[in-house]
Amino acid sequence: MSRRALTLLLAGFLVLALGVLGAFQPVPYVVLSPGPTENTIGEVDKKPVISIKGRETYPTSGALSLVTVAYQGGPAAKIDLLTALRGWLDPTVAVVPQETIFAPNRDPKEVEEENTVEMTNSQDSATAAALTELKIPYSMVVGVVSTEKGKPADGKLRKDDEINSVDGKPATDVNVVSDAVKAHKPGDSVRFTVTRGKEKVDVTLQTVAGPKGQPLVGVLMQAKYKFPFDVDINVGDVGGPSAGLMFSLGILDKLTPGPLTGGKQIAGTGTIEPTGKVGPIGGIAQKMVGAKKSGATIFLTPADNCAEAMKAVPDGLRLVRADTMHDAVLAVDALRTGKGNVPACEAG
Repeated sequence: MSRRALTLLLAGFLVLALGVLGAFQPVPYVVLSPGPTENTIGEVDKKPVISIKGRETYPTSGALSLVTVAYQGGPAAKIDLLTALRGWLDPTVAVVPQETIFAPNRDPKEVEEENTVEMTNSQDSATAAALTELKIPYSMVVGVVSTEKGKPADGKLRKDDEINSVDGKPATDVNVVSDAVKAHKPGDSVRFTVTRGKEKVDVTLQTVAGPKGQPLVGVLMQAKYKFPFDVDINVGDVGGPSAGLMFSLGILDKLTPGPLTGGKQIAGTGTIEPTGKVGPIGGIAQKMVGAKKSGATIFLTPADNCAEAMKAVPDGLRLVRADTMHDAVLAVDALRTGKGNVPACEAG
């Protein structure tokens, strides 16, 4: 073998070896794929997803399914380049930079805790939205879950404090408190009035800049509701707030005579506020694929996600725009009866 041929052979071997080695190197990306779906008016592990005690309930039929996104990767379990390449070639999944899911310099346990709190908030907000739609009264306070170490609230706000007001403005829900803090600039002072035990306490905090320059004080909050009956939601380890709309529809369906769906297979997504307003979510493309795989033919879509959804909607899945829970109820009624308006998503 000539020296030139030997050199080319060795060079080719090295390139191949480096390519194989590189394919298994960790990369800072996360793979998002269609996750499991759960019928909110059905069962999980032979237990109802939604259980209501202390109030009359009615039989349901069909499906009002929540949809999820599964992810692979993250700071504690990075994917390799080969996994990322497979994801880029699969039209049903998305490969995104790690920091879009996991904020830089955040403890994964803190992120997990936030996801758990968001899911609990979502369930409570869904119950509140359903009761608001049915005109059933309830009350609510904003409670402190935890504070972030080293941030202004650390040591000054305490777990189980009930936030009454921020800068004198009543804390009617978690978003009001969050928006009141965001209305300031980093370095500004924010005055909280809280109930601690049986006492009213004023706490003044100086905001600091967050990762994106936004003002924050480092407090994790949760709405604490007092409902006239018990609503328990069982979905296992599903986290995040995006199932709110489907929870609220499932609760309403169980509290009202006659099946809301008329036996139809309906899936959907969207955050929910106690007022019934539906908010946007992430991973809409993967969630639609999961909905289609579950047998759904109708997909309730937050208005702000409609344009994106139109670009990736699977064949055979009808997109129905949901601005509010009330709109979603009217749309499902119209689908069941064949009468009334069914708002459709439109391309942006």
